[in-house]
Amino acid sequence: MPGIEKKKINTPILMLTARNAVRDKVLGLNSGADDYLTKPLAFEELLARVHVHSHKRHESYATRYQVDDLILDRLTHKVERAGKEIVLTAKQYSLLEYLMSHAGTVVTRTMIAENVWNVHFEVFTNVIEVYINYLRRKVDRESPRKLIHTVRGRGYILKT
Repeated sequence: MPGIEKKKINTPILMLTARNAVRDKVLGLNSGADDYLTKPLAFEELLARVHVHSHKRHESYATRYQVDDLILDRLTHKVERAGKEIVLTAKQYSLLEYLMSHAGTVVTRTMIAENVWNVHFEVFTNVIEVYINYLRRKVDRESPRKLIHTVRGRGYILKT
């Protein structure tokens, strides 16, 4: 991978491999890969990750996200809906920022765990669901238009 870095090629690198030991993942990511996916895999997840990485460069420059009347300002870390400020914890803010940066796209629990918590969670933990519910209470409770949706068997999507 050093040849790619020297040539300043910005194409995202997604490693797809059967090697699933933590040391292999760390080695792959430290070698320059943007993402690491192990077999067996869900084809839907592969497509979602390719989609995310193909849009990542453009998203990183956004300083403000807006979906319907929900606004997240990355410079001030303020969130508001219908003109009313929403107070979030740091982790709730990170989760909402991730959902808003992928608005209109289904994000899987794995994608959230890896990008918001930067870890691999056990499949049976419910921490993501707990935080999604925190966000729903703060973002959607007082509005007739719900923005945070569960896509059964796939993940979550933020959309109008």
